[in-house]
Amino acid sequence: MSDFIITNATTIDNKSVDIEIQKGIIDRVVPSGEGDPDHYGERHFCAEGRLVTPTLIEPHTHLDITLTAGNPIWNESNRLRDGIRKWRDLDETITKQGTKQRARKGIKWFLSHGVTKIRTHASIGNTCEGVKALVELRDEFEDFIDLQIAVIPGEGVTSEPELRRLHQSLDLGADVVGGIPHIEYVPEDGNHHVKTVVDIADSYNLKLDLHIDESDDPQKRYTAVLANEVNKRDIGSRATASHVTSLHSHSNAYADEMIHMISESRLNVVTNPMANAALQGKHDSYPKRRGHTRIKELRQGGVTVGVGQDDILTYINNYGDGDPLKNLFILSHYAHMNGYHDVEPLWDMMIEGNSEIFGVSDYGIREGNEGSLIVYDSYDSFDALRLQAPRLLVIHEGNIIAETSKNTQLYLDDKEKIDYSRKPYPPL
Repeated sequence: MSDFIITNATTIDNKSVDIEIQKGIIDRVVPSGEGDPDHYGERHFCAEGRLVTPTLIEPHTHLDITLTAGNPIWNESNRLRDGIRKWRDLDETITKQGTKQRARKGIKWFLSHGVTKIRTHASIGNTCEGVKALVELRDEFEDFIDLQIAVIPGEGVTSEPELRRLHQSLDLGADVVGGIPHIEYVPEDGNHHVKTVVDIADSYNLKLDLHIDESDDPQKRYTAVLANEVNKRDIGSRATASHVTSLHSHSNAYADEMIHMISESRLNVVTNPMANAALQGKHDSYPKRRGHTRIKELRQGGVTVGVGQDDILTYINNYGDGDPLKNLFILSHYAHMNGYHDVEPLWDMMIEGNSEIFGVSDYGIREGNEGSLIVYDSYDSFDALRLQAPRLLVIHEGNIIAETSKNTQLYLDDKEKIDYSRKPYPPL
């Protein structure tokens, strides 16, 4: 069965609605009380005014290295290059089966939080075992999740064997061409790296998503090269610059110029607050830079900005559990976007921004779109973010795939269930 109805739900724009799903597709969105729950029998959930959104999209994670932190060692320095080196040192011991077991657990974590579309980056390695594992998992979970696989030439494209493995990974079924130009040691090689992967993406007619300028160094300016290259080929709308943290260290004059270039090229940007909050500013004494990209300025310049989880329990970042709301909560503080007026742009990045970057055409609570929805244990988008509200119900194409509840009891004079919502406000 793929028919379902949610009644008395509140949308992000504060409308009270009933949502009817027929054969996995949203059939009707009508004012609350005008739906037909009798038609659906037990396949009915009354949201009692709680928030509903489409299921969420993860635009940037690394399923192939998920659950490697402390397995078998930790990255004691917590520096990016040290984490990359530790992963490379283990390359020969990585198996397809082990990767599948770790990534499968990560996928289930994402699903439990209402994420039903994931773009995962994968290091090619010497044997492409991680890519092979993710291709098989994409087939295994095709009824529950849309998985895009972006491949990263971790040794740099100046290495001829690595370039061959990049083509091999695409032939195995990867969907997105990745890159990491700042891994190259000299600017000439970094510029060549960008141009090479753009050429490959263009020739395969695939999306492009680079780890780029993930540095505090203002001399890292590969995003400008990327914007220029995709603009010349008119493929910017299917290209993404992930991280772009060096933008925070550029002069305001150069940053303004770069943002104009990014906007003109239609290049998308993904910020990864959890990982970059930990990684950036490592070389600073005091004051320490926050290290994320210029989110507000990019959005003001017309650039589509999405929000990614990045690493989960890896040598790069020891934390994370696949919950986008925790990630967004960190961003709200980290980016000085913790005002009430910032709630709308934060959710816009997570929903509209991520969907545009992923390339979804039938997304959102509208008739004719995919019937995949989340009901939160919260009555508005502010409290859902403030509390990282449990996903009471996750529906994928009309079928329930996850349920979560939180029930805290306080024992004073009498047993009392704690209500963390704001409203109704107690009197002043």
